[in-house]
Amino acid sequence: MEHLFLDCPVARALWGLSRLEYLGEGLPRHTFPLFLKRLMALIQQPPLFMAVVAVLWRIWRSRNWVVFEGKQFGFPALMRQFSQQYEEWVGLPVEVPSMPPPPTVPRSDGPGQAAGFTCQWDGATRKGSHPAGGMVLLSSSGDVLMAQGIQISGIDDPVVVELLVLREAIAWCLGQGFSGIRFEGDAKIIIDKINCQDARNSRLGAVLEEVLHFFCD
Repeated sequence: MEHLFLDCPVARALWGLSRLEYLGEGLPRHTFPLFLKRLMALIQQPPLFMAVVAVLWRIWRSRNWVVFEGKQFGFPALMRQFSQQYEEWVGLPVEVPSMPPPPTVPRSDGPGQAAGFTCQWDGATRKGSHPAGGMVLLSSSGDVLMAQGIQISGIDDPVVVELLVLREAIAWCLGQGFSGIRFEGDAKIIIDKINCQDARNSRLGAVLEEVLHFFCD
């Protein structure tokens, strides 16, 4: 919950652009329930209270679109949805900062020439549910450009799930016309094998070879 509602790049951007980020300054962030309890205790104005709820609701809804419906979204659309949600609940317009146009996608001229974009990927397994993963594309300034989620069936090995999500993240970025992407993840086993160009692992097999081909080609 802490990552989803507070630390995820999408969540941080939505808190900042909705101009509500200052409300949480100095509050404990190690557990989300405690953060929310302290935050709500500070808020005395009902419209502000509902604005916070609208932010949390939009974060939750966008997460469900990505995880369960495999949809992607643009951040300007997410801000518009937040504004509309707030107006419906409170009956007051909320001032949403204007969003700059998406940056032109630069093309890299060869391997290793980064275009300044970063794709963060992550996969997860949980007993009793399908493994899932997601990727978030960030601009050179750290702004969220797009996000995408996937579900994976028939695999319960968390390392293999992470690798499959990375492969889908690579294909997703290429399909959107991006090149020279920096990929960031927390799967150290996979990152070490990519850095060493080592595909000798039966668990990862041909999928790792595909990924290595992308990074080494």
